[in-house]
Amino acid sequence: MSQIPTSEPVPPPPADAVSEDRVLGGRVVLAQPKRGYRAGLDAALLAAACDAGPGQRVLEAGCGPGAALLAAAIRRPRASFVGLERAPQALDLARRNVTANGLQARVEIREADVGQPFSRLGLAPFDAVMANPPFFDDPNALRAPDPAKTEAWMAEGGLAAWTGFLTKAVREGSSVTIVHRADRLADLLALLAPKCGSFQIRPIHPRAADPAKRVLVRAIKTGKAPLRLLPPLVLHPDGEAKHTPQTEAILRGEADLDWL
Repeated sequence: MSQIPTSEPVPPPPADAVSEDRVLGGRVVLAQPKRGYRAGLDAALLAAACDAGPGQRVLEAGCGPGAALLAAAIRRPRASFVGLERAPQALDLARRNVTANGLQARVEIREADVGQPFSRLGLAPFDAVMANPPFFDDPNALRAPDPAKTEAWMAEGGLAAWTGFLTKAVREGSSVTIVHRADRLADLLALLAPKCGSFQIRPIHPRAADPAKRVLVRAIKTGKAPLRLLPPLVLHPDGEAKHTPQTEAILRGEADLDWL
């Protein structure tokens, strides 16, 4: 793949500012900041929802240090992946993580901003795109506990910038997969609808009796099938902190989040 110009090299963060963790049942080594935004359940769900087939090309916008991207690449060993990231330290960590996991042949990290046109990357549209966009686009609505989280939590240009970029980055007939706040579902569908259809929605509930806090949305560019509301994923048994067996299997990479 051709490379786009990148910014000046960024000094790596101090060793004591980064932790080395293992995800996907220990199959993925992930260096990530000890403070600020850290990969969690949303990245695991996004990776589990990636259903790319052999030979297909997958793009993740805003890949951070690569938690979802690398887990998806391990889950889908016959697909290739490109991760886009604009934050210099996250970009550096993502590249280090690709190498640490021996995935250089199938995973590439590029410096890019979803606020810029996809055409500037010089890449053909992808067979699938996925993203975990920042959950907030109003600075007055968020008081992040750590300033380092602002970039990951605050969307410049709003959710519209992300959906617009993703729909440009995927070819017709292929999938856009997003994990986001459940209370933004109506906005997400409205933004995707001009270009996409065949929506499938999977609610994510903390417990069976709780309202959904997250949704996984899968759309097909130019798709025409009716919307489908799928069975929910329940994260915890009622009254317990542990994960349900289904959630635990997903976190370990023993189960996928399938689409119809």
